[in-house]
Amino acid sequence: MSVLTRNDIVQALAKGDIRFTPEIDKFQLQPHAVDLRLGYTFLIPRNWTLDAQGRRAIKVAIDDALAHREQFDEIQLQEGQYFDLLPNEFVIATSLERIEINAMNLMAILFPRTSTNRRGIDLSLSGIIDTGYKGQLIFPMKNEAGDQVVRIYPGERVCQVIFEELRSPLTAEEANLHGITAAKYTDSGSPSLVLDKDEERQLLVAGKLEELKKRYGLTTTEHSELSQNIL
Repeated sequence: MSVLTRNDIVQALAKGDIRFTPEIDKFQLQPHAVDLRLGYTFLIPRNWTLDAQGRRAIKVAIDDALAHREQFDEIQLQEGQYFDLLPNEFVIATSLERIEINAMNLMAILFPRTSTNRRGIDLSLSGIIDTGYKGQLIFPMKNEAGDQVVRIYPGERVCQVIFEELRSPLTAEEANLHGITAAKYTDSGSPSLVLDKDEERQLLVAGKLEELKKRYGLTTTEHSELSQNIL
């Protein structure tokens, strides 16, 4: 794979191979990356709820977010407003831009900006943006600046995307196939939190990794087909 430079990115944007909404500006275009700006939507985990039993602690893990959206308070800021990230607070933020990777020979990798980390914001991400992906991006943010409150503003450049060209292009069907089923992130028009495949997680939670491998291992035919595709 090879990394796209500034000129490559500009050409890909002109052809529609890559698309950002809203369009990126000159501040965001780097020698071999594109900076993404912070959006207006934040999801804040809740650790308690009030029900018939009283004030009850919520003990559901974060990765069950889709099934337990009541565990999150959604904050939608307006223009001119800021977000105070409290000491040790963990939130889920969104990108301002909606990104589309329309070329079947491109993918991208998401990294935090070093200037973001230097402010004491832990942007714990280094994720893949799949070929054919369309939508906003979500990422975790945590304030690790001791007892200080870190004030952040929608529109700040917080992370960057590096685009890479694949050695061989994918078909639309191949790009949408993640493991054994279609992509778990859909183009719903808004950021979404979706769990990994249910059957996979159930086996892992039950401690049945060996059974998982037996049930979903590649067959001899599949090994042969993959080898031929690589060659």
